Amino acid sequence: MAYRKTPAEIRRLEAAREHLVACATSVVAEVGWAQASVTAVADAAGIAAGSVYQHFPSKAALAVEVFRRAAEREVTVLGEVLQADGDPVLRLRRGVEIFTRRALENRGLAYALLAAPADPKVAAERLDYRRRYYALYTEVLREGMAAGLLPKQNGEITAAALTGAIGEVLVDPLGARAEAATDELVAELTALALRCAGAPTD
Repeated sequence: MAYRKTPAEIRRLEAAREHLVACATSVVAEVGWAQASVTAVADAAGIAAGSVYQHFPSKAALAVEVFRRAAEREVTVLGEVLQADGDPVLRLRRGVEIFTRRALENRGLAYALLAAPADPKVAAERLDYRRRYYALYTEVLREGMAAGLLPKQNGEITAAALTGAIGEVLVDPLGARAEAATDELVAELTALALRCAGAPTD
C-alpha cells in the first residue's frame, strides 16, 4: 500500500512551503533575482539548502512562484480600483496613483517584478502579467469612451502604452533604491496617464 501523508504532515509541509516562499520573496526584494541563490533563500528560511528542493524542483521554479504571488497581489489591487463603480477617469487616476505608491513603498520587490534581470521563465511570467495590466487599463478606457469622458481611441494601444510608460518611468527610481520625491512622482505619472488617455489633467 502506498504511503499517504497524514493531514498533520500535509499542513506542516504547506506551512514550510509558505515560509520558504515568504523568505524567498524577502531575499529577492533585497538582492534581486540573480543573487537570490538557493543557499541565500535557505539561510533566510533557516533550513538546509537541500530542503528547498523538497518543495521546488529548481531555483527557477521557486522564482516563478515568488513572482506569481507578488505580481498577483499587484494585479488584484489594481483590478479592485479600476473595476470599481464610479467615474472611469477617476478610477484610472486612482489606479495609477495606488500602483505607483505601492511600488515606491517596496522598491526592491517592485524593481524585481518590473525590470530586474531574471530567469527566462520569470521573464515569461512578467510578459503575461503585463498583458493582464493592460487588459485592466483597456476596460476602464473603454468605459471612459462609452461615457463620453475620453476621446475615441484604440483602447488596447493606449493601455499598452500606459503599462509600458508607467513601468519605464518607475525603473530608475526603483533601481536606485534611494528615496525619491514620492508625491511629485505620483503626480507626474497620474498626469501622464491622463494625458495619454486624453483626459483633463486638472
